[in-house]
Amino acid sequence: MHQISIGASNYIDLIKARLASELKELERRGLKFNIQENPAGKYVFLSCSVSGRGNGGYSEEDALAVFKHYIANVLSDLIMAKWQKSILVDIIRENYYYFGEEERRAIFQNALHYLDGFDSGERESIPTMRKKKIILAKLKEFLGTCNQIVIEGFIRFRLKEYIKELQEAADKAVDDFLMDREYKEFIQLLKYFVDIQDSRTDLVNVVMKPNGVFKLYDGKHRAIDSAYLEGFITDLIESEINYEDLLISALITIAPREIVFHTGKAEVPPVTLETIKNIFSQRVGMCRGCELCR
Repeated sequence: MHQISIGASNYIDLIKARLASELKELERRGLKFNIQENPAGKYVFLSCSVSGRGNGGYSEEDALAVFKHYIANVLSDLIMAKWQKSILVDIIRENYYYFGEEERRAIFQNALHYLDGFDSGERESIPTMRKKKIILAKLKEFLGTCNQIVIEGFIRFRLKEYIKELQEAADKAVDDFLMDREYKEFIQLLKYFVDIQDSRTDLVNVVMKPNGVFKLYDGKHRAIDSAYLEGFITDLIESEINYEDLLISALITIAPREIVFHTGKAEVPPVTLETIKNIFSQRVGMCRGCELCR
């Protein structure tokens, strides 16, 4: 009989259930397993044992290797599914305590986004598979020389690179959160500026060209000339600005009551369109089939 003791202060019922489920495969291979629960202070230890040589006549060494592989596989899954979130919460709480509770929740979700990759399908993402492979290898290495493991201690002392990766994900998430907050504050400032100034025309038609160039027309399909902009172009001559920035700045200067995009075969850059919609709210509309579109 071979025995491995697994200690944890959290998720012990889940560990026990997952081990019982996964180790049933050993029974189909002719090996017998048993799990006993032993409380010890704030920890609970699960004594997992396996006996027999299986249907294939495993050697004692092979039976033990199979047993340890199943245990390592279960623990690696649970570390990523449960402890990863707990550790991440602790990192954010300790390092970014000056954010409010709602802000820390947003940072937590951003960090998970980094850690889990960007694959929204059912299959595991490449970052998830890579971390699973690293943790599984560390567990098998540890269990190769020791028959007792305390999961929280193992994570702290044997998965330092993994913890570092969680910290880096939290740092990136904070950077994203701050950039997003600055963007929203800037948009609110532009909205305020647009709302308080008088509109210079009721309607601006924005005609997009396939090469990214745009032209502005009023409600009677007349080109909007520089008189509307009052030196706006002159102020930008020495500035580094692209077509999208120029379009947004021109619309803010004119502050129309309504904006209609005519794209035809062109497309408005998604980020630019989203920014204009955020600034002008319900004033923005789309057209794809009128004379200006053609």
